[in-house]
Amino acid sequence: MNDWVDPDLVSHLQASTGLSASRCRRLVLDVLDQYRESLSDFVQRRHRELKARQGLKNEQIYAQILAEVGQRRFAVPQLTERQIRRMIYG
Repeated sequence: MNDWVDPDLVSHLQASTGLSASRCRRLVLDVLDQYRESLSDFVQRRHRELKARQGLKNEQIYAQILAEVGQRRFAVPQLTERQIRRMIYG
């Protein structure tokens, strides 16, 4: 995991929340960890959680995951320079 955190973001969070710099930094890292999870990892993790913790059947789990996926952001794969150019110029 990359532990670099934008110091301006930490300062902004400190000013707006009153939390210490170390707590703000940890908060940013926790949020970034959530956004690093791939779609596949999220689906597998949620399936395990919903089955174990809530005892749901697969049909219920699939519907739940489908609803949750639309509300989340996921890590994107590393892009090549060529892919970036194609996005810009088609």
